[in-house]
Amino acid sequence: MLERLNAMGVLYPCFCTRAEILAEAGRAGRAPHGREGPLYPGTCRELSAEERALRLASGAAPVLRLDAAKAFALTGPLVFEDRGRGKTEVDPALLGDVVLARRDIGTSYHLAAVADDALQGVTLVVRGEDLLEATHVHRLLQALLGYPAPVYHHHPLLLDASGRRFAKRDRSATIRALRESGHTPADVRRMAGFP
Repeated sequence: MLERLNAMGVLYPCFCTRAEILAEAGRAGRAPHGREGPLYPGTCRELSAEERALRLASGAAPVLRLDAAKAFALTGPLVFEDRGRGKTEVDPALLGDVVLARRDIGTSYHLAAVADDALQGVTLVVRGEDLLEATHVHRLLQALLGYPAPVYHHHPLLLDASGRRFAKRDRSATIRALRESGHTPADVRRMAGFP
């Protein structure tokens, strides 16, 4: 898949560290921000072939980024269907030039999710609304790679009493833990916002 995308001219190597990206975004003043902070400012997008070769020869390990503007120019306008929101026009600028191949592993969440869904014949993707912006990238990748577009349903997030979302990385309460602590299935459904 990366080879196909590279042959289309929509990938480029990026040598920036997270600290460099944050510093560049800070110098840019009112740089665009997403949910996760400032968007990548495109520092390596316009590097010359010679500069890229020099950096690679020096041993610098790049990530591979999607040039969202070039990709969108190839696909033209796109939409995706969300069961709760209806047809949504794709905005490739929401997450900017995302990483598709990381330094430490050969692929990123975006590319893996799109490939897995297509290869497994997934027709409905149900996930939290915190991933709604990622769906714009996923639809773009589906179009580039000739994959079918599933229907989506982005549900509200489950939140604790303070309004913080439940997340595995925070070791939030699980349904199993709630049940083991004595909550009934009806209790858990109410906690999840169901009648």
